[in-house]
Amino acid sequence: MKVTIDENSGYCFGVEFAIQMAEDELTLSDKLYCLGDIVHNRMEVERLNNLGLVVIDKEQLKDLKDCKVLIRAHGEPPETYQLALKNNLELIDASCPVVLKLQNRVKSEFDSISKKEGQIVIYGQKGHAEVEGLVGQTNKNAIVVTNESDLEQIDCNKPISLFSQTTKSTNGYYQLKKQIEDRMRNTSLGNEVELDFNDSICRQVSNREPQLKVFSSSHDVILFVSGKKSSNGKALYQVCKLENIRSYFIESEEEIELPWFENVDSVGICGATSTPMWLMNKVAAKLNDIYNN
Repeated sequence: MKVTIDENSGYCFGVEFAIQMAEDELTLSDKLYCLGDIVHNRMEVERLNNLGLVVIDKEQLKDLKDCKVLIRAHGEPPETYQLALKNNLELIDASCPVVLKLQNRVKSEFDSISKKEGQIVIYGQKGHAEVEGLVGQTNKNAIVVTNESDLEQIDCNKPISLFSQTTKSTNGYYQLKKQIEDRMRNTSLGNEVELDFNDSICRQVSNREPQLKVFSSSHDVILFVSGKKSSNGKALYQVCKLENIRSYFIESEEEIELPWFENVDSVGICGATSTPMWLMNKVAAKLNDIYNN
């Protein structure tokens, strides 16, 4: 049985950068705090925890003083930096450059559109760390929408500036844009209302969708390796599943089920932007041990 790992899968630049920063700091000390899981992958979080990375939440951050704290790739809202100054915390800022640029764009647009009583709308997952950082640029006044039912929050008679969480689906973003446009035409009473849309989806992430379609259709079975908390993983797995019905979502090699591979000649292994290559290699090694030794 031929086992192939997708060369386009694995960490995006932002996640790889954050993990490298954490590893570099941990060579200098035996403990480093991290605000939230550094990556939405339990196996990688456990590996780094064994090196001394201690995951904390916002409440625990309030009690820390005079120590180092890593800001992960998702970015943070302004109040996190204000608290760090107050508590004399040294921030190791591993915010993804793409996310930082988007935060600045949202802040600038919010300052501008507020003068017109307009609205910042963000297509994203409510409660997601990156989205919280973006909402923080608007003094928590942004409207977060995930699906069509959330559009009820928007006043279609006022200017709208639409952004997206960087890891969301491109198709989903443009579908939502069209739904907003339709609502504005139907409710604006013939008045032309400003809609400024900003495609802020990271192309390193979005380009994986067409690549995954090709990869998924090229194998009998697909093993998609991802942490269960990864929104990017859930979205990319659906791309695989639509292309190849014999696609299976696993968190590690321990979840492999042998009946999946009956009468199978080729297996493709792929993953999310938060999936480490070492983990996909472990999945491939287990399959090779079972079927090719």
